[in-house]
Amino acid sequence: MLYSFAEIQALMKDFFICDCSQYENKVITSSFVVVSKQVKPKKSGEPYLALTLGDRTGQIEAKMWDNVEEAIDVFDQDDFLKVKGLLNKYKNRFQLTMHKVRRLQEADVDFSDYLPKSTKNLDELWQVLVDFVSTFQNPYLKALLQAFMADPEITTAYRSAPAAKTLHHAFIGGLLDHVVSLFCSCDLVCRNYPQVDRDLLLTGAFLHDIGKIHELAYTRSFSYTTRGQLLGHMIIELEMLHAKAAQVPQFPEELLTLIEHLIISHHGHYEFGSPKLPMFPEALMLHYLDDLDSKMESMRAHFEREGDLESPWTSYNPSLGRPLLNRAKFLDNKAPAVTAQAQAPDSTTVTPSAAVAASAAASGPVPMTANSEADGISQNQTPTLPGLDRPDKDDKKEHSQVVTAARGVKF
Repeated sequence: MLYSFAEIQALMKDFFICDCSQYENKVITSSFVVVSKQVKPKKSGEPYLALTLGDRTGQIEAKMWDNVEEAIDVFDQDDFLKVKGLLNKYKNRFQLTMHKVRRLQEADVDFSDYLPKSTKNLDELWQVLVDFVSTFQNPYLKALLQAFMADPEITTAYRSAPAAKTLHHAFIGGLLDHVVSLFCSCDLVCRNYPQVDRDLLLTGAFLHDIGKIHELAYTRSFSYTTRGQLLGHMIIELEMLHAKAAQVPQFPEELLTLIEHLIISHHGHYEFGSPKLPMFPEALMLHYLDDLDSKMESMRAHFEREGDLESPWTSYNPSLGRPLLNRAKFLDNKAPAVTAQAQAPDSTTVTPSAAVAASAAASGPVPMTANSEADGISQNQTPTLPGLDRPDKDDKKEHSQVVTAARGVKF
């Protein structure tokens, strides 16, 4: 479908949530996707609308106090809205007081404006995984991952899916970004522990969140699919694993059991949704490096979101259970006293290997990291990246009783 220049201009957003500081106390008109919608009562008993609106640069809380009855049934969650309202701060956070809303048709929007997306080159990131797998010494594990990577449906989804709904790597391409980072960390750390089977560890890293491609929906906003809600990504991953392992002739049953354990134990704690605790070195290492990567990305993204605040302290980070200190602002004498409310992105990264170094150092999807420049990786050379991750509370939202559920699953 071809658009005229005027039609293209009409589709373009001229205000993004990251621009809030430039429009404080001003009336803005722009389009957003409805991330969440609630109807709540005022003290008078009359209803008001409480929304979370999003675009590719972030999210903002929005309230509608007047003429609510006219707007309540006009739109639903995941719809696109044209909104006119006053942008101001409430408790040090930007909030939009909506005056008018209008539901938009899909033809009226450019989808790329509404979901955060990695600014890294996804082709280069995928090639990093391909190069890692090419160095595997175990023929069964190599064949297993190559079977996954040869499946066009899985490949397309793996490159697009977020790693979580909200708490870490929550952007298009986030799953791939997270796994590449995790591969590099695993490759680096296992060199210090000769008892660790590198191929098995990296197999766990590739598969530990692959079920997210079916657990999460990510066409308009990030949410859970019905299957994701009912099963969770670990059960889905066990199903996917059994289907692909069946394609590898004489795949060892004992090796399959180890991979199953890597998947179901990677959250590391019963209260975080792991039906089993990590019980061998590769499982323990996968859990801790996964945890580290998610926490480092959560910090980076939180600093980025609150980069326009003056204080070196951010607001409370619910996934980490604390406010965060921006070291760079703290060391800058201009920084105000400790208050626990502000911060800008920390650019510290660790890039052990060239192929991923640029990709990692850049730091930032559109809420994330900057562009990657991966070189080729030889058979004996493996890449390395920054940040390091783990299961967030979104992930842990899955039942702690996965084992019980698994008993009813037929593979």
